[in-house]
Amino acid sequence: MRTDTGLLATLTDALGKDAVLVDPDVTGSYRRDMMPLAPHGAPLAVVLPGSAEEVQAVVRACAAAGVPIVPRGAGSGLSGAANAIEGCVVLVTTRMNEIVEVDPDNRLAVVQPGVVNLDLRGAVEKHGLFYPPDPSSYDWCTIGGNLSTNAGGLCCVKYGVTTDSVLGLEVVLADGELLRTGRRTVKGVAGYDLTKLFIGSEGTLGVITQATLALRPLPQAPGTLVAAFPSVAAAGVAVSRVVREGVVPSLMEILDSTSIAAVEAHLKTELGAGSGCAALLLCQSDSGGEQAGRELAAIEQVCRDAGADLVHSTFDPAEGAMLLAARRAVLPALEEYGTWMTDDVCVPRTRIADLIAGCERISAEVGLKVAVVGHAGDGNMHPTIIYDASSEDEFARANQAFHDILALGLSLGGTVTGEHGIGKIKREWLAREIGPVGVRTHRAIKAALDPGNLFNPGSMFDLS
Repeated sequence: MRTDTGLLATLTDALGKDAVLVDPDVTGSYRRDMMPLAPHGAPLAVVLPGSAEEVQAVVRACAAAGVPIVPRGAGSGLSGAANAIEGCVVLVTTRMNEIVEVDPDNRLAVVQPGVVNLDLRGAVEKHGLFYPPDPSSYDWCTIGGNLSTNAGGLCCVKYGVTTDSVLGLEVVLADGELLRTGRRTVKGVAGYDLTKLFIGSEGTLGVITQATLALRPLPQAPGTLVAAFPSVAAAGVAVSRVVREGVVPSLMEILDSTSIAAVEAHLKTELGAGSGCAALLLCQSDSGGEQAGRELAAIEQVCRDAGADLVHSTFDPAEGAMLLAARRAVLPALEEYGTWMTDDVCVPRTRIADLIAGCERISAEVGLKVAVVGHAGDGNMHPTIIYDASSEDEFARANQAFHDILALGLSLGGTVTGEHGIGKIKREWLAREIGPVGVRTHRAIKAALDPGNLFNPGSMFDLS
């Protein structure tokens, strides 16, 4: 086995001195993502390869030295999946940021993993095309991270999550070989669907170095509807009825009263909800023209029938953008109350109101503020716990609330993660959700593709 010195020399020879970081003051910023609960260690080095060939060189060198690799994008994750473990090499893909190709005729793009989500959106819009996945951090998160966690976003109700926009991948495997999965065609069922296997695998099976992504025609400017409800239950009824009616908006978000108050204070504006508002529903339709008008009119009628105190629709782009900006501002707004810790559970859409009510109960039990905001269209909720980071007691109570919310989500027939992933914070919860046979199957796949446990050991599940 090579010494650490030998490994660092090999990495420097392969990548260049400026792409191998060892100064603890620099590598410290790569220790963890945005989840404060997840454990993390000090990496031996942080490497920034600029090509698939350099990724292969890193993988081969680390495999020979017996040093684990933790793949990382921009670090916007919320599960600890990109957190360093002691003595590892953190492989950061942000320098691999080329949009290799945009093919308008076949409506696809080929990109490297370091491309920022919003930059890709902007690039394909010039061709009248649209890349749908839009995580809340879309202005700085990278496609590689989105792929590794199967990220979602606000538009999932109509367009699905990341995997629904992926045609194929290039992945560096544990032996340093480059695997190509999928294809550029619309259809194709040759062999196992290896593309979907790697999407959402959180860097435990390989390092994604390129992706072929499916694009859609650019939607028309959306119409926007906002509805204020006197109770969470009434808002929940509205969501269920919208689904039952078969209306598919491009966006359907819900904010509880705590989230509404935080956003209004942060933006110094009123959302028109009124003082008695318990929940706010925000919907958009990007179908265009008369179709969008019919969709919003149907949603408006459902909201009024469910007991909404206020319903307002607009096709003014500026007003719609303001309302959407308010939704995206929830987490920054909550920072004014203290440190936030956001959870990620997905429940059947008929149980959204029960989840929010349960979070209110948990908030009272732990004595901390819990705000709930989420994607009502698919039931993916983000209860966010506010606490004082300088207080060990409040941190412990926040931790308790986080896990109580996961238990609540499972009890309502849901899942412990809708889009943030398992990472290093929800391993025991994955085991509870999928059971021993599911865990055994996961371990078998990991052992087949990464027998030396090189990639992101300890993330998602333990091998023992």
